[in-house]
Amino acid sequence: MALVQDQLKHAIRRLARAPLFTTITLITLAVGVGANTVVFSLVDGVLLRPLAYPHSERLIGVWHKAPGIDLGNQDINISPSLYFIYRERNATLADIGMYQGDSVTVTGTGQPEHVEGMDVTDATLSILGVQPELGRLFSRRDDLPNTAKTVILSNAYWHKRYGGDRNVIGRPVTIDGTAREIIGVLPAGFRFLDNDDSLYLPMQLDRGKVHLGQFSYDAVARLKPGVTQAQASADLQRLIPIANRTFPPPDGLSLDLFEKARFQVSLHPLKQDVVGDVGNVLWVLMGSIVIVLLVACANVANLLLVRVEGRRQELAIRSALGAGRGRITADLLFESFVLGIAGSAIGLALAFGALRVLVALKPTGLPRLHDIGINLPVLAFTLGAGLFVSLVIGMIPVLKYAGANLQRGLREGGRAQSQGRERHRARKALVVVQVALALVLLICSGLMIRTFTALVNVNPGFDSPQTLQKFNVFIPDSMIPDNQGASVIHTEQAIEDKIAAIPGVSSVSFGNAVPMDGNGWMDPVYARDHVYKEGEIPPLRRFNFVAPRFFSTLGIRLVSGRDVTWSDIYEKRPVAIVAERTAKEYWGSAANAIGKQIRVGLTDDWHEVIGVAADVHYDGVDKPVPATVYWPVLQNHFEGQQDFVRRYVTFAIRTPRAGSAEFLGEVQRAVWSVNANLPLAYTETVGELYTKSMARTSFTLIMLCVAGGMALLLGIVGIYGVISYAVSQRTREIGIRMAMGAQRNALTGLFVRQGLLLTLIGVAFGVGAAFATMRLMRSLLFDVSPMDPSTYMVATMSIIVVAWLASYLPSRRAAAVNPVDALRAE
Repeated sequence: MALVQDQLKHAIRRLARAPLFTTITLITLAVGVGANTVVFSLVDGVLLRPLAYPHSERLIGVWHKAPGIDLGNQDINISPSLYFIYRERNATLADIGMYQGDSVTVTGTGQPEHVEGMDVTDATLSILGVQPELGRLFSRRDDLPNTAKTVILSNAYWHKRYGGDRNVIGRPVTIDGTAREIIGVLPAGFRFLDNDDSLYLPMQLDRGKVHLGQFSYDAVARLKPGVTQAQASADLQRLIPIANRTFPPPDGLSLDLFEKARFQVSLHPLKQDVVGDVGNVLWVLMGSIVIVLLVACANVANLLLVRVEGRRQELAIRSALGAGRGRITADLLFESFVLGIAGSAIGLALAFGALRVLVALKPTGLPRLHDIGINLPVLAFTLGAGLFVSLVIGMIPVLKYAGANLQRGLREGGRAQSQGRERHRARKALVVVQVALALVLLICSGLMIRTFTALVNVNPGFDSPQTLQKFNVFIPDSMIPDNQGASVIHTEQAIEDKIAAIPGVSSVSFGNAVPMDGNGWMDPVYARDHVYKEGEIPPLRRFNFVAPRFFSTLGIRLVSGRDVTWSDIYEKRPVAIVAERTAKEYWGSAANAIGKQIRVGLTDDWHEVIGVAADVHYDGVDKPVPATVYWPVLQNHFEGQQDFVRRYVTFAIRTPRAGSAEFLGEVQRAVWSVNANLPLAYTETVGELYTKSMARTSFTLIMLCVAGGMALLLGIVGIYGVISYAVSQRTREIGIRMAMGAQRNALTGLFVRQGLLLTLIGVAFGVGAAFATMRLMRSLLFDVSPMDPSTYMVATMSIIVVAWLASYLPSRRAAAVNPVDALRAE
């Protein structure tokens, strides 16, 4: 122990005598280790850590595929008919629950409030193993139709709305115009998957009124102990034909249609549903930041080589006086471990602050933000990174100078400093490694820049999203009864008229969805002039329900025909507008679509196509344009419904004031002037939705560019250091060359060529490594190949140019050497 303390004191004393070296080394290691800690925290919190539910490995998401429908390999949700059959007849599930996101209005105490909610069946919360802090969870009776209305509060909403009052159980609350009894409060820290819901409401489905179809619900199930996912999948698959025989098809659709769809069970671990496909992004970032750490290690190892080389005489004397190789090795390693652990500790502090900022920013597309932080696995990773760094940066000087070569230190004179070029080989090799790794990251960054540029240049199909304000409004049937669809539209039109009168508003309309807001659904659409084989299911089309001027407000061009009118809506004329892609798939061109007739259900009215709209990227510019059909917001005989009306609509407002708090306040007052119980929901600009649709690409781009920039900077510092050191060590040689008539430009070129040679060797290795690994980025790219030659060329030329500059600057010192002074000093 005393020996360790002595070595620690000596190491700290030596490092304190070299403050510049120590500071640069600690900053380099702190940045490298800190960046790795941040990204590993993301990987651990999002991908590695299990969900925060008891026995979460037994939780699964229940999805389906339909090979008989043109969906590609896309999963579809569960339907109520399958839910009831699975719950009643399965042999492998402990229980199954169904849920669906909701948006509700809370009234009765001051201004109406829009609140995020979740509609759940009775077992959904208990499947997750949650125990309420107050009251109880839903029972089977709560979920039956025509029973008392109940609600459960999230812990955050309980504190926000009721101040944490423990007497809240049993109190009434008015939600969407209906009084509900509060029966429970969930515990602090509970999150339903990755949602921040405030209220949980029982779904109360009437089993006697359920039909086949309506695959618009999510489901979670818990496997029985010892049951595998494959066994559960086989068990549920056998129940699909039973569901088809138990429940009737919707009006206008046949049982044959559902049988031809050939529904298949597709089970996922629940964690996969929460995380999605972000894993590819995080693993690429983890790999890139590890490369930065390796470059940092190479840079610090180069500094240590110079530092230890300056101690060769000292180490040689110690060896001659009897210090063994093990003692000298331990001495060198101890200093590197002090640097590595100290740098890692500083890096951990930097990572802690960076994670706090990252979680506060809430980057779009990054799930499980509340699970990201510094915990024991992250601390263990940081410690491991510190030990790894210490070993890597320490072993290179040890291998170079702790052996028999030390005895030469006593025999070599000053003249040997201009010779012994083997002493520089390790430093040159490290520079080659730095350049190669930096080039790999530059190519990654270049590919992401190309991807981002390609996304920005995609025409989304609508104009000026930054000047387009949107918000949602829901008119519940408790406010306007189901049989008064025209009254619902009158209310929505009155809101539109009030908003249109606000200063600065140039246009306003409403529909079911605006681009990139995640709303809308898909169903098959039949064309009257097409012949379908028995049981044939036409491809699915995206639906949007629109009011007049919807297209002009959003800046969606009408390619052919006309827009819907208020006369079309109030007279319930069977009309429709199709997207250009839909028109081409059915009739070959937009012009041919006008006058054609389409419908959804076999008993629906045929709708005449009166217009063709330009294609719109509803799901994001990196996703294909959906084949879309636009229907009026009020209709007769649609999907088996006698009176179809859109109660939940999205208003779109064209104004240069979009996004300002003052403008939103005026909009809210305009809505309240029509109905004081309607709050605004999801107030965003379409520009914000557009930005969010590219959030994952932007996040990846920023992280890779930062990593690439760090690696390039460290690599260039390495080249600069090698050339500078070579100039300083060859002063006598330079003096002799100049005394013999060598020109200054020739001497400068000598060292520049040395730097460029190292760079070119590193580039060769880097391009080879990039070719071998860049296919891993394929899933992150858009409209660019992972082997894009222009990206490789630009990255390569960039690093060569910067390397030339890093070599030229210290090489100018060679031209400034006075040969007389150089020879006199020798």
